[in-house]
Amino acid sequence: MSYEITGKLIARYETVQRTATFKTREFVIEKTDDIGGKLITNYAKFQCVQDKTSLPDRFNLGETVKVYFNIKGSRWEKNGQVNYITNLDAWRMESVSLGAPATDNNTEDPATGGYSPATEDDLPF
Repeated sequence: MSYEITGKLIARYETVQRTATFKTREFVIEKTDDIGGKLITNYAKFQCVQDKTSLPDRFNLGETVKVYFNIKGSRWEKNGQVNYITNLDAWRMESVSLGAPATDNNTEDPATGGYSPATEDDLPF
């Protein structure tokens, strides 16, 4: 299952080569909501992996973007202690400034292993 969030890109970090064949990169989105007349700001840190590590490069800091992501979690045990980690795994980003079209045309959804169905805006006629 995939999720989406719209917010302001406020940080992007360097790509980290975790192993010889695996790399990651993180970036942060700031999202402010009006809840009962009070502005609440939240910060969400996302992770991109492998060929998706270049996603944040297409956008400027301060730009409003929509991020499509999956929630992934893992469990491991060391010395009898169980630990859990949750990642927000970004797989697509697009600009939402002034109704701009998506700048990342990759519609592949890693959650399904395929491509998202075309919308009316994607039709050639």
